[in-house]
Order: sequence, then structure tokens, then C-alpha cells
Amino acid sequence: MEKPKFRGHLKLLVLKLLEEGPMHGYGIMAELEKRYGIPHPSPGTIYPILSSLRRTGLIEVAGEGRRDKKLYRITEKGKEYLREHEYEVKEVLELAEKFREFARLGGRELAEVLREAFNSINKLSEEQKKALAREFAEFTKRVRLILLGEMPEGRE
Repeated sequence: MEKPKFRGHLKLLVLKLLEEGPMHGYGIMAELEKRYGIPHPSPGTIYPILSSLRRTGLIEVAGEGRRDKKLYRITEKGKEYLREHEYEVKEVLELAEKFREFARLGGRELAEVLREAFNSINKLSEEQKKALAREFAEFTKRVRLILLGEMPEGRE
């Protein structure tokens, strides 16, 4: 997923969370991870989104919570925005659910090991590269069989 679209998705999810009531930035990050499976949303991602939503009048600062943390709440304009973009909200929630299920099945670990392989590729011997190629080919074949509804031999 490309970054601009991802940020747009996050904006919708943040608005959706704030529709339920005021929250501070850390609470938003924690809920995004807990509820939607978004891994460790960082302050560097969330606070610019909150600033953008404030500038456009979709949210406002409701006051300060514990330890001088700003509490954000959705505005009437923000609620109207969610109503007008109901279809996109539904799509984003479905995508978040797919992501959460994919992660539950081991998708995050798979992405992590593929990233490690990619970053290590120029340090590997030819023998290691051949072994990786065999593993990738077998894995790809088994996954495609599963997607077609067939169980690979010995793996049911």
C-alpha cells in the first residue's frame, strides 16, 4: 500500500475513533493498534494527521487530559465528513480487518523475514541465494495451491 493512501486511511480511522469520544494522541495510537491491528503507529505519523484534521476543521482540541496531554474530539464537520465518506470508511474498516487477520496468521513475521532477505541479498553466497530461490518457489507454489482450495501434500 502506498503511503499517501495509507495516510488517508489512517485519517478516516482516527476520525472514526474520535466519533466515539475524545482521546489523546497516545490513546489514539494504542486504539489503532488494538482495534485495527496497525503495528505501532508512531507519533511521527499520528501527530501530523491530527494537525491536518485540525487545520481542516474535522477535529478540535477538547481540552487537556492527564499530564497536560491534549484531548482531541471530532467536530460536527468531522461527523458530516464521515457520513459523506461512509463508503470509504467501510472500505478502510474492511481493509483493516483483513490486515489484522493476515497479521494473526503470521503475515507480519513473513513480511519481516522477506525484508531481512531483501536487505541481506548482496551479502549472501551463491549457495544461500540458490537455497532461498528454492524456498521461495516452494512456498509460492504451496500458497497458490491453498488459495485455489487445494491443500499441499502432507500439510492438511
